[in-house]
Amino acid sequence: MNVDTVNPGAAPHAIAPRVARINDVALHGAAEALSIEELRQRACSELLRQAAIHGGLLPSTDAAPGDGVLSEAASQAIDAWLERELQLPEPSEEACRRHHAAHAARYRTGQRVRMRHVLFAVTPGMDVVALRNRAEACLLDVRCHDGKASGGASAGFERAARALSNCPSGEQGGELGWLTPADCAPEFAREIFGHVEVGVLPRLVHSRFGLHVVEVLEREGGEPQPFESVRGAVAMALRQQTYVTALRQCLQLLAGQATVEGVDLDAAETPLVQ
Repeated sequence: MNVDTVNPGAAPHAIAPRVARINDVALHGAAEALSIEELRQRACSELLRQAAIHGGLLPSTDAAPGDGVLSEAASQAIDAWLERELQLPEPSEEACRRHHAAHAARYRTGQRVRMRHVLFAVTPGMDVVALRNRAEACLLDVRCHDGKASGGASAGFERAARALSNCPSGEQGGELGWLTPADCAPEFAREIFGHVEVGVLPRLVHSRFGLHVVEVLEREGGEPQPFESVRGAVAMALRQQTYVTALRQCLQLLAGQATVEGVDLDAAETPLVQ
């Protein structure tokens, strides 16, 4: 494998010095200035796009997105490829009960939430498909970091918010502080409150302002729930943990098999272990 990388210790907003490529496919134009965060997102998307082509789920004639915006067909093919390749086992009853016992404080109903987000704002004349593709690429990236040791999840989300968010909170890494349902647009509140999820939500949250990548940091204002009441949420949390690990390993494997130039990616020479 030939890997020519950007200095991994560089600042999050450092600009790539030359055109970065995955298997000789350019990730941006020669004059296009990208943050390292945006460059990593494009590289991961391109690795998955090429995997979908090699997997027979996307025609080889699909145009490489030089501007970072995947075609609708490519987005659908990547989803199908991941669903096929990441065949994740369902968490056992025993594993769910152990998780609940170890994280009982997490599973409570409440009406006060501390969160942060990355906003992809909808504006007049906006290409909504392109916007959604950028938001999904960001969600994929921060989910890969979610739960990673040594502050990786925190640093990854903060970098994404500072580089990509259209909300003033981006300057604070996306921090919104403690919110109640009354502080939010109704459609946003319905997606956040009345749930027990903590961590990066595994879906984009839609509101009148645009698309949000959301991380719930803490919940308050409720009573701990018995296992039987939150069995579904516990199972979903364990599925998310398994998905994050498998997705990260998958991207490392793809990077290890690719010729990567001008972007720093973790690469693994070993197969994805399910």
